[in-house]
Amino acid sequence: MKKTLFATVALGLAFGGTAFASENITVYYSPSCPYCHYAREDIAGKLIYEYPNLTVTEVDVSNPENHSMFSFALGKCGYKSGGVPVVVYGDTCKQGYSDALADEMRELLNATLNEEEKTLVASNRKAMSEDAAAFKARNADRKKAVVKFDNKKESDVAKPAAETK
Repeated sequence: MKKTLFATVALGLAFGGTAFASENITVYYSPSCPYCHYAREDIAGKLIYEYPNLTVTEVDVSNPENHSMFSFALGKCGYKSGGVPVVVYGDTCKQGYSDALADEMRELLNATLNEEEKTLVASNRKAMSEDAAAFKARNADRKKAVVKFDNKKESDVAKPAAETK
């Protein structure tokens, strides 16, 4: 984790934090998986509101058309098990989901932000903690930041950096 976080921080510094505008998280999930429901609800219900330029692509692995893509992601992530959820952010992959993982995702996202962006995220997080329903209502367009994978539009899916090597 420390090496991955260091690499993410280094990349964020090298690009001056500009990666914030195009950040994408991909969540591989199964509709029957309770951890997947938790991951999807947490990401779609919190992170997309805290990080205004974040996009999330959800890939249903129970759909046979998505099996090869999921297998590819598992291989690139180095996972032997086909367990879900698998959350991919840049070159970071996480299997399973918990509050601790949500905090790790925030650390990774924050590592690429400049000070102005960090201030905005902190402000959004505070507003969410004070009155989430009101904040979400004011920012209802953020729901569009979560898209279901369309296998005809594969470019929307975040893939581990190892794929490009």
